[in-house]
Amino acid sequence: MREFSVVIAGGGSTFTPGIVMMLLDNLDRFPIKKLRLYDNDEERQGILGKALKIMLSEQAPNIDFDYTTDPIEAFSNMDFCMAHIRVGKYAMREKDEKVPLRHGVFGQETCGPGGIAYGLRSITGMLEIIDYMEKYAPDCWMLNYSNPAAIVAEACRVLRPNSKVLNICDMPVGTLRRMSQIIGKKPKDLLVRYFGLNHFGWWTSIKDKEGNEYIDKIKDYVSENGYLTQIEVDTQHMDLSWQETHKKAKDLLAVAPEFLPNTYLKYYLYGDYVYEHMMEHPEYTRANEVMDGREKKVFDHAKKIIENNSADKIGFDIDSHATFIVDLARAIAFNTQERMVMIVENNGAIADFPDDAMVEVPCIVGSDGPEPLAQGQIPTFHKTLMYQQVMVEKLVVEAYVEGNYQKLWQALTLSKTVPSAKVAKELLDDLIEENKDFWPKLK
Repeated sequence: MREFSVVIAGGGSTFTPGIVMMLLDNLDRFPIKKLRLYDNDEERQGILGKALKIMLSEQAPNIDFDYTTDPIEAFSNMDFCMAHIRVGKYAMREKDEKVPLRHGVFGQETCGPGGIAYGLRSITGMLEIIDYMEKYAPDCWMLNYSNPAAIVAEACRVLRPNSKVLNICDMPVGTLRRMSQIIGKKPKDLLVRYFGLNHFGWWTSIKDKEGNEYIDKIKDYVSENGYLTQIEVDTQHMDLSWQETHKKAKDLLAVAPEFLPNTYLKYYLYGDYVYEHMMEHPEYTRANEVMDGREKKVFDHAKKIIENNSADKIGFDIDSHATFIVDLARAIAFNTQERMVMIVENNGAIADFPDDAMVEVPCIVGSDGPEPLAQGQIPTFHKTLMYQQVMVEKLVVEAYVEGNYQKLWQALTLSKTVPSAKVAKELLDDLIEENKDFWPKLK
């Protein structure tokens, strides 16, 4: 079987060790000969890179592994780039969550004003990585799972329309895992139909490969418990905030009971609830939870490996749900025709929605990339919500391209999460100040 060369862009991410462990766990399906980490933060990546180098020398010495801040070293002759960057790191995520609270609006890393702020930061970073990839590895495919995926995907559509970039999110994968637990199946046993935008969609069918439909059975469970399962609590070490998010799905289902909702819809349908919940502890948001939890744990483990000069009995947790990244890479490499939910240009996949919208739908993925599956027409309620949100995303990208203050004000005003144009303007001026080191100049 052919062996592949892979660069992980965002090598200093807290997710990087888990993804490397996942890749090692799947070498029989996706053999790797060369693995590089790339990040523009030398110090942060250096800690993880040094620890992973020790670990790979013990567990997979045949893999040519290194880490670098030099794009030529990182990208040259690579087959795949796995991108999960966070421009501004957790310090800026904290601001994305806390700045909106000053204005009576919830803060979140991918939704609402926080998501818009993060999106504007991410575009520049993503374009830089795409350009490195195309310059030093013209045959390379980028598997992009950087947030906020909706804005990033729209920016790629507009600014790099011919680039070999595949946009995918782990949220449908994670939710499908919970659905499979509810009905006693495995995710691989199930075929779904789904429509929406990233972090903004609905499942319309969940069948096994024999054609049996389970959506009603799952709805019955979700209407009482949300997507929260005891298996997930016991095995995934879920933070309390995530448990609460999955429980809230029962209220999302109550609004539109035809289909099973994406959990992120709570930010659009119950924004007041989210805000009130956040204001119970406004000084300690999800970013703080991550910094005190996953970030501390990952870097403590890395430092211990370096100190011991061995990963024996220390190691990192395998990010097992991230096997979707290997599935996607295999689909491209081996033309497996894998069925996966991906973010693609609509072009009729949702019949009564704009062709140039970046939508999230099931696709068949082979060596030429994704082929969206037709999801037909969608109900008025869902379509209206989606149309409003996709226009917010388009305005954000237009504001970035044009350096247009007015369009960004309009984007915030149009967002279902912001109560008025007045609040939108006050928020925008605050966000400009907080993001002055990252955003383009707006006029």
